[in-house]
Amino acid sequence: MKKKLRLTHWSQLISAVLASLLFISGVAVAADTQEWDKTFPKSDKVIHEKVSYSNRYGITLAADLYLPKNIDKSKKYPGLIVGTPYGGVKEQGAGIYAQTMAERGFVAIAFDESFNGESSGEPRHISSPDIFVEDFSAGVDFLGTRPYVDRNKIGVIGICGSGAFAITAAQVDHRIKAVATASMYDMSRVIRNGWKDSMSDEQRNKTLDPLGEQRWKDFENGSPLLPAGFPSEPTDSIPESLDPISSEFWEYYAMARGHHPRSHGPFTQTSNMAFMNFPLMNYIDTISPRPILFIMGENAHSRYFTEDAYEMAAEPKELYIVPGARHIDLYDRMDMIPFDKLTSFFKENLK
Repeated sequence: MKKKLRLTHWSQLISAVLASLLFISGVAVAADTQEWDKTFPKSDKVIHEKVSYSNRYGITLAADLYLPKNIDKSKKYPGLIVGTPYGGVKEQGAGIYAQTMAERGFVAIAFDESFNGESSGEPRHISSPDIFVEDFSAGVDFLGTRPYVDRNKIGVIGICGSGAFAITAAQVDHRIKAVATASMYDMSRVIRNGWKDSMSDEQRNKTLDPLGEQRWKDFENGSPLLPAGFPSEPTDSIPESLDPISSEFWEYYAMARGHHPRSHGPFTQTSNMAFMNFPLMNYIDTISPRPILFIMGENAHSRYFTEDAYEMAAEPKELYIVPGARHIDLYDRMDMIPFDKLTSFFKENLK
């Protein structure tokens, strides 16, 4: 008998999503080394550089820049900004996308969100819908000022939670000419409304009251509460007690498949207040006439986010379903991620 999924409101979902990630506390690490520290092998078809730049809040973002091996810097190339899954870092899935698209002729960056990974920002492990959206536009600032990038040919790719952040950035940043999402999660929707919109107003109020109390405690303590995470070393198996969604995230983040020491578990507890107050995709229809490509796995537990976003978006739009793929399979499964589709989409729309 299959294990029954018991996720009735947002706190249970967030526990499943975020508690399944690996928590490592600490400060940002300066992006000043070229050491290869990714969860995937380096391609001999690209040039890799570690770079940094500021967003409009003055936070320094750390990113991995991938260039085609045969790049002619006297010419101009299309650029791509790739966002991480929610709680992930650039050394994982986002880097796989950026490196592969660089192999195919794009200048691509994978970046760490503010307050996380190697990016700056204090306190650590804050999650902010506003600032995470801004981080995409900061990437456009950076790429658009590279002499070998055509600033009129810049697109974005958002994986999991960053899919919604990428869409939200494109709603107001017209410099973003095309958007692709993979295994998208709308974190504002799920935090405010619960899993599959199951949260009642009473449940929401019962959640917000203690979060308000927690802010007083954080102020008195001088730092925000960061819920406990999981072991810092990769594990060999999935705990039997986990529900199916938690088990899937554990498989990627807490095991050798995707474990990285800078990827972490829960964001600060009061970060959820901002998401309850910040709808991400209310104006998705205004991205038109710029195109959106939605990619989701056939067996993804998260597919309702993508299906609903696709319905809300205006043409031109496309929904691409990967046969047999789960949510996390579009993080790193090279045999499942539709890179040919991504390549044709961006070549067609960044010209």
